Amino acid sequence: MSRRNRPPVALLILALLGLALFAVPLVALLIRTPWGQLPALLRSDIVADALRLSAVASVSATLIAAVVGVPLAWLLARVEFPGRALVRGLVLLPLVLPPVVGGAVLLFALGRRGVVGQALEQATGLVLPFSTWGVIVAVTFVSMPFLVVTVEGALRNLDARFEGAAATLGASRWTVLRRVTFPMIWPSVAAGLVLTWARALGEFGATITFAGNIQGRTQTLPLAVFVALESNRDAAVALSLIMVAVSLTVLVVLRERWWKAL
Repeated sequence: MSRRNRPPVALLILALLGLALFAVPLVALLIRTPWGQLPALLRSDIVADALRLSAVASVSATLIAAVVGVPLAWLLARVEFPGRALVRGLVLLPLVLPPVVGGAVLLFALGRRGVVGQALEQATGLVLPFSTWGVIVAVTFVSMPFLVVTVEGALRNLDARFEGAAATLGASRWTVLRRVTFPMIWPSVAAGLVLTWARALGEFGATITFAGNIQGRTQTLPLAVFVALESNRDAAVALSLIMVAVSLTVLVVLRERWWKAL
């Protein structure tokens, strides 16, 4: 490194202190992990139930986000309409909203006495709070904005000349979307889906507020960690290690894909 490109010492020290804020807790987790007991801990009923439910909820949330989130991102990126900024803010609100508050608003809307939940129960008999479907709704609400913001950014940065050329050659709107637009933004869509899945896997606040913490029905991995901290610290460490490994892998694999789409 040349002298000109060498960072100032004070700036480097501050940067290392910032890095330590993230690195030290992870190192402590690795030190506290009971490696010899890890296989037995991961085979316990509580862990197995939490893993199964987290897998079902996170994959379901990702599929739902793919079906409705991509069209929503296209609408925000390509259609001018009054109040678009407000709609975008509403869609992205779960990114900054405290998760517990997110669970509370879901409860007010979809609970048994909620604005929509009461009518839904009377019409179909479906009760979302304290059910697996409630978990799926909660994690979808919190995680889908990651897909929307990623895909909207990709659509905004897409060179419209390719779509224009296809339209000039006689391609219909659906053909342009299917043969030109979607293939060009697919890497960003894939990145958004992976981020959505990872965020859904790690959701805690909205889930426990809206769906509760019932083993085998609503207790996901983060909720199992919360319970295990009080009764089985080794199990909590093992579950935390799984979630850290998954999250870190996702971020490393995606590298700069998500940030480039913003």
